[in-house]
Amino acid sequence: MRSATTIYAGALVLLTILIGTGSAQAWDRQVKQGESLARTNCARCHAVGRVGTSPLPATPPFRELHKRYPVEDLGEALTEGIRTGHPSMPEFRFDPDQAQDLIAYMKSLER
Repeated sequence: MRSATTIYAGALVLLTILIGTGSAQAWDRQVKQGESLARTNCARCHAVGRVGTSPLPATPPFRELHKRYPVEDLGEALTEGIRTGHPSMPEFRFDPDQAQDLIAYMKSLER
């Protein structure tokens, strides 16, 4: 017969695995949605993938943005409208969920 402690410990491990799996799936979904946003809105000027050069030479590849500033701090700028960047950069405004998706995608490129 198993003790209550053993059963509790097993249940806790299972719960941790399930939560972790759900979190990983949510993260993957955010990254995929962010990649789609990047390809739709940013790829005409920036290299948005793990390799390649930016179509507009003055623009940094997304995979290098984290070297310039913490991309997790871009949420406000993405929702209020980015007005800086390269000289020909259009103003973009994303809803908060889209901004978080785009940030998740940029974070995924740091690895």
